[in-house]
Amino acid sequence: MLTEKDFIATSYNSIESASFEWSAPSNIALVKYWGKKENQIPANPSISFTLNNCKTITKLDVVKKLENNSFSFDLLFEGKPKEDFKPKIQKFFERIEKYCPFLKDYHFKIDTQNTFPHSSGIASSASGMAALAMNIMSLEKTINPAISDDYFYSKASFLARLGSGSACRSIKGEVVVWGNHVQINGSSDLFGVEFSEIHSNFKNYQDTILLVDKGEKQVSSTVGHDLMHNHPYAERRFAQAHENLSQIKAILSSGNVAEFIKIVESEALTLHAMMMTSMPYFILMKPNTLEIINKIWKFRNGTQIPVCFTLDAGANVHVLYPESVKENVLQFIQDELVGYCQNGQYICDEIGNGAKSN
Repeated sequence: MLTEKDFIATSYNSIESASFEWSAPSNIALVKYWGKKENQIPANPSISFTLNNCKTITKLDVVKKLENNSFSFDLLFEGKPKEDFKPKIQKFFERIEKYCPFLKDYHFKIDTQNTFPHSSGIASSASGMAALAMNIMSLEKTINPAISDDYFYSKASFLARLGSGSACRSIKGEVVVWGNHVQINGSSDLFGVEFSEIHSNFKNYQDTILLVDKGEKQVSSTVGHDLMHNHPYAERRFAQAHENLSQIKAILSSGNVAEFIKIVESEALTLHAMMMTSMPYFILMKPNTLEIINKIWKFRNGTQIPVCFTLDAGANVHVLYPESVKENVLQFIQDELVGYCQNGQYICDEIGNGAKSN
């Protein structure tokens, strides 16, 4: 089992310049992580579907510096300088310097863009930090060709976690587990691991994201996670997450879509219940979020089509369903749900495999 010390780079060469480009997708948690310990360690394990279309594409140009006394980088978002993103990248470099001591040897030009609309309410921190971590690992692989592929992906996930916790689930695999769980071999608090025991019923699963509210969240995820420290229901919630992960592990292996729906919807509502019962308390769902949930329940009960919802820490609704019912569900969305979306906007996505080199 890899430990934190294993990720400290100690042997590497030097290069004059290089360019890399990676894309990394967002992901949607089925069992939610909410609450964390120091150093981006999750308070409970989680499991997610990796998305395919909603991704960040990041190009990294690397040039050797004469002096190596500070971090040096330029940041472009969709081709234009983005100064307000720079503090987050600076903080990320500071967190990972211990594991990538070569960072101050180079000047970086980071050119990044998303395939989904900016401020669409889809968390871009997971895809963005995952894509940047993959580029940094490509640099490490170039200056230390001896590292193995397994180490490459594990360390990329480890680094991505230090930028954004859920980013560690966007590196590799259709379904990814992050956090120690007694029933999942190799699971770790330090990085995400691929979960491969997936029944054909869950292959090519679809995720249509209904954009209910495209504004910035009222409460940042960092603040929300911190509110779990003194939460009256925190310990029971963490235990519940372990129990639900055990159940969904068996469900994903057996192909039981009906039981999958129960766990996934319960987890989404529990996440928001924790927000509503923290101090200070907050509500991120909007009236249209609730309208959509009720419409989904009514449609499922009336047609027996296995469509369900999940939510992130926001108002938008992820509509999950098997590929076999795609035509029926998209028609339902057009007929009954699109009117609850801001400007009628939604994004069609599906399960993907993780980051890709471009």
